[in-house]
Amino acid sequence: MRLPRQLPRFSAAEMLFSAKCFGAAMLAMTVASWAGLPRPFWALMTTYIVANPLAGAVRSKAVFRLLGTLLGCAATLLLVPALVDAPELLTLALALWVALCLFVSLLDRTPRSYLFMLAGYSAALIGFPSVGAPLGVFDTASARVQEIAIGIVCGTLVHSLVWPVSMAPTLVGLMDRTLADAGAWLRGMVQAAPNADAGRQAARRKLAGDISQLRVMATHVPFDTSHLKWTASAVRALQHEVAALTPFASAVDDRLQALRDADGRLPADVERTVGEVLARLADSGRTAPGSTPTPLPDAALAELHAAARSLGATATAAEPDAWGLALRTGLAVRLEALIDAWAACVQLRQQIDAGLAGRPVPLPATTGRAAPAARDVLHRDVGMAAWSALAAALAICLCSAFWIFTGWPGGSAMAMMAAVFCSFFAGMDDPAPSIYAFLKVLLLSLPLAALYVLVLMPLVVDLPTLALVCAPAFLVLGVYLGRPATFMKAMALLLSGVIGTLSLHDTGQADFASFVNAMIGQVLGVAAAAVVTALVRSVSADWGARRIQRMTWRELGRLPRQADDAQARLHAARVLDRIGLLAPRIAQAGGTVDGVNADDALVDLRIGTDLHALRRHAALLPGRLGPDILAQVARLFREHPAGLTTGQAAQDRPALARRIDEGLQALLPSGTSPPGPDLAADAADGRRALLAALVGLRRNLYPTRPWPAAPSTLQEVPA
Repeated sequence: MRLPRQLPRFSAAEMLFSAKCFGAAMLAMTVASWAGLPRPFWALMTTYIVANPLAGAVRSKAVFRLLGTLLGCAATLLLVPALVDAPELLTLALALWVALCLFVSLLDRTPRSYLFMLAGYSAALIGFPSVGAPLGVFDTASARVQEIAIGIVCGTLVHSLVWPVSMAPTLVGLMDRTLADAGAWLRGMVQAAPNADAGRQAARRKLAGDISQLRVMATHVPFDTSHLKWTASAVRALQHEVAALTPFASAVDDRLQALRDADGRLPADVERTVGEVLARLADSGRTAPGSTPTPLPDAALAELHAAARSLGATATAAEPDAWGLALRTGLAVRLEALIDAWAACVQLRQQIDAGLAGRPVPLPATTGRAAPAARDVLHRDVGMAAWSALAAALAICLCSAFWIFTGWPGGSAMAMMAAVFCSFFAGMDDPAPSIYAFLKVLLLSLPLAALYVLVLMPLVVDLPTLALVCAPAFLVLGVYLGRPATFMKAMALLLSGVIGTLSLHDTGQADFASFVNAMIGQVLGVAAAAVVTALVRSVSADWGARRIQRMTWRELGRLPRQADDAQARLHAARVLDRIGLLAPRIAQAGGTVDGVNADDALVDLRIGTDLHALRRHAALLPGRLGPDILAQVARLFREHPAGLTTGQAAQDRPALARRIDEGLQALLPSGTSPPGPDLAADAADGRRALLAALVGLRRNLYPTRPWPAAPSTLQEVPA
């Protein structure tokens, strides 16, 4: 037998986390036993379920778990007495309840979804054992609520009072990394090095993932133990502002690439001006460890705005045609929007630091209103949520049918485990491999579970002996429970294999037959969940990626009919979330998916911003030109063929390209129709915004289409 070269190394934080988990478990076991509850191991198990290295996550999860348990118990108390004389209808009702709760939970991808998921399988855990003994359902439900509540309170107290670990360093580090990734993207825009494009692509993908992670993690902020909880509004506003600046940064990057393609290199004045603006922006968001970013003063921002606006003032010899002037104007408009968005991000980051220091700064009213809830911007797939719910209901019904027709005493455990595992892994494209992996670890844990249930627990006479018996396995596995890389295996060994088995038994009177029945039920329930999920619900990563892309196209097809500013901002945030979801699926599919690319999603993101601007200022175009362009773009995305990129799909619609060119020619100055010198400032800004939107549509839909004609004389675009 070969021994490992070295023993596993545990950090002090990991050992402290495991010790706190074990202490909370023993405290819960003591309280539950003192209260005379029938299954005190439910309280012990709950302390491990809500455990997290971060105190704020423990407290939020505790709240969600308690509410979910109460909702699940309420459903059980309504269903079981009403259907006590019809076990078949009762199991069907419980299966449908689990499916409904799972459906709702999958539509909320924040940690709040745990509440609905738990409400579903809590009803299964309480209701299925009561099918054969319905008269005791109230006592069972009441005991489960008390046991779980004791575990929640004990776990929350220990993790909140004993060396609590604030999530502030983790969240602040994530925010700084998000701004750093955005800054790296800005700095790389004007670089012409061979690897510059690859660097910008990597920064863009990291930024999309950072935004989604920040949005989900921020759900725990109000529950944190430090001053971080007072910054919840600023954190939500920051993540929304970073999402809002992304389409502007992407548009600036694209306009620079268009100017670079026209002449082989960037014009000298564009390279100099844009390089200076982007460098100053990126530097203002850079933070050293322990330092606070310093927002640019108003005078500096005004200077950057003037420099950006100068890019679209006149054409130069490098761009002697109308298209060159249009590109410069589009670049100037998007660069100004980027300056404002970046300044808002840095200011919010400084306000978060002030809140952490105990000096919270009220947010501007406009910023507070601009930050939507995560549920409004995170990608939701109603169809896949429905299929997941159907798979869960089908697995539970099959297990229940087998249990009822065979009269097997351990059949309730089979239905319970099917409900738990169909719910727990439902968020994946293909949950079956993960369920099978969990089943494998569960099988490996059987000897340890048998040792505890059949050998050690009957010898326990008091709580100190229980602590001594549990300490070796619980403390070691608790360390691995705190590591993200080993969390799933440790949870399968500890929670499902050992503690889960203990919670299903009267540990003082357990015998070999009851143990074997319960374990066979658990194993078959997990296996049934895996098989039914594989047959009904599982999809490939490339199929999932294409589905996400098609949902973006359908949303773009509806966007031209939505004039609300808030809808456009929500669309930008949703597309960014989808970019964060696309990247791992594309990697899992081997690096390529036909018709889908994470960078292509940025094209759709820019189109959404352009459509919104076009919708707002369409009246500045002659006749029905503006509404006609909007209608044709909407039709393009409603009929977007699968497997093609946006640019490829637009090639079969030359009429749309001609209408966009007509709009550009109507806005660009010419020798025969110069802009009036007394043009109002609002109208001038509207014309510039409209011109930038049409330039963006032409670049994103027809990137290789040549400009049809150029006016004979170019004049200054109204500033």
